[in-house]
Amino acid sequence: MSTALKISSGQHSEAGIKASNDDACGIRVPDAALLGTRGIAAVIADGMSGSEAGKEAAAACVRGFLTDYFTTPDSWSTETAGAKILSALNRWLYAQGHHRYESTRAMVTTLSVLVIKSSTAHLFHVGDTRIYRMRQGKLECLTHDHRVHVSEDKNYLSRAMGIELHMEIDYRALPVEVGDLYLLTTDGVHDYLDDAALAGFLYGQQQDLDTTARSIVSRALEAGSHDNVSCEIIRVEELPHRDAHEFYRQFSELPFPPALETGMVLDGYEIIRELHASKRTQVYLAQDRETHTRVIMKTPSVNYDDDPEYIDRFLHEEWAGRRIKNQHVLKILKPHARRQCLYYVTEYIEGQTLRQWMHDNPRPAIEDVRNIVQQVAAGLRAFHRLEMIHQDLKPENIMIDEHGTVKIIDFGSTKIAGIEEITTPLDRQNMLGTRNYTAPEYLQGFAGSNISDIYSLGVIAYEMLTGELPYGKKELTLRRLKRARYLSAMQVNPDIPLWIDRALEKATSLDRRRRYTLLSEFTHDLAHPNPAFETRGSEPLIERNPLLLWKGIAALLFVLNLYLLYRLAC
Repeated sequence: MSTALKISSGQHSEAGIKASNDDACGIRVPDAALLGTRGIAAVIADGMSGSEAGKEAAAACVRGFLTDYFTTPDSWSTETAGAKILSALNRWLYAQGHHRYESTRAMVTTLSVLVIKSSTAHLFHVGDTRIYRMRQGKLECLTHDHRVHVSEDKNYLSRAMGIELHMEIDYRALPVEVGDLYLLTTDGVHDYLDDAALAGFLYGQQQDLDTTARSIVSRALEAGSHDNVSCEIIRVEELPHRDAHEFYRQFSELPFPPALETGMVLDGYEIIRELHASKRTQVYLAQDRETHTRVIMKTPSVNYDDDPEYIDRFLHEEWAGRRIKNQHVLKILKPHARRQCLYYVTEYIEGQTLRQWMHDNPRPAIEDVRNIVQQVAAGLRAFHRLEMIHQDLKPENIMIDEHGTVKIIDFGSTKIAGIEEITTPLDRQNMLGTRNYTAPEYLQGFAGSNISDIYSLGVIAYEMLTGELPYGKKELTLRRLKRARYLSAMQVNPDIPLWIDRALEKATSLDRRRRYTLLSEFTHDLAHPNPAFETRGSEPLIERNPLLLWKGIAALLFVLNLYLLYRLAC
């Protein structure tokens, strides 16, 4: 079975009876590395015939997408990458067209994009170009024309690239099967050839796909097409499905290193001492002999040398860290030489974990806590911009160096949107993270998102200020979620003002719909009193101050008992 996506393709475009061909189309199959992380892309566009700049617009969109898509971060999902590129292209077309001050020079085009990544087809569409799929002899149109029919012979485009500054793009994702045929056409083809005619060209198709594309274009012209005529055909020959054995084989290329001892040298790194060892990993302080700097070397435990899911996660951690460039995120270093065994190297941080800092500062100043939270938030934003979710934020995974700079470490649980789209035989859906810091939606079976990291940061901020957890010392479980109640930080630490308490409560809400959606909102509310938090409103006393409520009930019962004793004595 193949370990890589493989396609065949063909395309053809003609001006037809028109003097100029305003259509544009293109297909790109990248090298092996990008093929795995980005897949293949096919684009077709039809410049608006009423616009003299339609040809330029169509060509710019096809060229721009096929160039820019393969330069986007491979941590981005296909949907995010495609949407960002098309949005940028649309803004450029709109600006160029409006700067020309003539409606006939507006840069407007329709556009359809097919991206096949791993075993999924991703479709982006605006206008009246089309994408069809032929599967098991059945032809199906996968796109919807953005065309408004005023009468039988009069219609106009309701959506196209370059018409408006903000444009809605249709997107859908569909599973791919070996043997699928995808056909992309402009209206000069599908307005003159019905589905049955198009299916006739594709059904049982064995000839060269370029020849088939030329045949479809020729038939459309014979049928009376008075427009430009273009089509592209993609046939899926092989998909990158791997069985567990094949998938494991790539991980076994590098052996696990032995236990390392002081003085040993591995690939130019001299071991100084072991810093930490667990059942899963060993962490060593080492000296880089080339740069004469101290580094950290992390090696996998030999207990898992036959566990592909463990090895995948170990490699995943280095992959994520290598792509994030931020002063508040641990820096993964590139080895100077080819590795003899499995390990990775990071910068060495002279300092302490946030857990140690919290132990040394049981009642820190609010300003100090705010400063740490803001730095962690800055690091998390670097993850989120790359469509990564840390998923295991806790005091042990945050370091503070000797200069007070805060850094997020440990990326083993990081969820990466772009990698999630790649089919593997491994189970990457297991709940990760640490109880009481992990967002409750993971316990409920929901996928994590940016707001899941915000929950974890809120719990850490609460703990720094109070020494407690917002829902008590008991471990949060699915069963306990229904009964758990937020414990006001003001009750634990009277120095905390109401507006900060309310910000912490919102950040750590068990209901993700009530939580902050942006890190900047949370850090702003920790530094600036939010007027909405100044009063408690109509919340019941048991939620506002349960301790006061029970004290009041106890006092009332005490008075009542005294009264009853008095009556009995009389």
